[in-house]
Amino acid sequence: MASIRVPETVPSPADDAEQLRKAFEGWGTNEDLIISILGHRNAAQRKLIRQVYAEAYKEDLLKALDRELTNDFERLVLLWTLDPAERDALLANEATKKLTSNNSVLVEIACTRSSLQLFTVRQAYHARYKKSLEEDVAYHTSGDCRKLLVPLVSSFRYEGDEVNMTLAKSEAKILHEKICEKAYNDEELIRILTTRSKAQLNASLNHYTNAFGNEIDKDLEADLDDEYLKLLRATIKCLTRPEKYFEELLRLAINKMGTDERALTRVVATRAEVDMQRIKEEYHRRNSIPLDHAIVKDTNGDYEKLLLALIGHEDA
Repeated sequence: MASIRVPETVPSPADDAEQLRKAFEGWGTNEDLIISILGHRNAAQRKLIRQVYAEAYKEDLLKALDRELTNDFERLVLLWTLDPAERDALLANEATKKLTSNNSVLVEIACTRSSLQLFTVRQAYHARYKKSLEEDVAYHTSGDCRKLLVPLVSSFRYEGDEVNMTLAKSEAKILHEKICEKAYNDEELIRILTTRSKAQLNASLNHYTNAFGNEIDKDLEADLDDEYLKLLRATIKCLTRPEKYFEELLRLAINKMGTDERALTRVVATRAEVDMQRIKEEYHRRNSIPLDHAIVKDTNGDYEKLLLALIGHEDA
């Protein structure tokens, strides 16, 4: 359910690299040309363009883009052009830094990527920063948040659809007991959320709702301002209903006083090749306005043009 639109006939990577080089020449950068190319190429195609560009012009395409572009448009182009694992490694590293700290980003990466994708993120992180993602998460977070986040980013979940209903019922009971006791940081609760396959966890949470009358995230709303409970709710939503999680993130990013471009950029750059169509449908259902209309209302210029291209707007 990706949203980007790749043309039926795609120019060769060499042609794309040459056109991008032309976009950088002269007195002004040709942003429209950059959007027309990079905004309509998938990850494999973008990777080949980078390789060919580096071979032809002895420069990383990312460095050329960084030199030529500015502000939110620059960040969106750079994040989009990166290989997905490299992009997630960069976002995860930013999330552990003091000025850009964001534990929710770590939850997103850990819970909405497949086990293999998360493994490649950890590899990319190690290659780029010469240390492990787990090490940085452990060092830069504390208390209950660390207790949850380290096993989340370390996880390698089973990806199959098989479900053990006896186990689902017993673990639903464990989750309910711990929440009733307000033992939100209990090792058993964390173990279930950080190790079970998504299919098994869905079965447990469905039984939780049927047996105890409430969805689990409602029972975790004891303190809406509590950072750890916020991460628990985000973990569950990302694992079970990612389109609802990202819809809410977009709604808050766009509808608040002053657009949160950082969040908007991250969601579009990371989900355009995954499930943006579902997110768009959920956004329209929840807000009674198409996502592209909301983006046009709250953004402008080349940043707006690339956002629209990546979410599959028909005229972009």
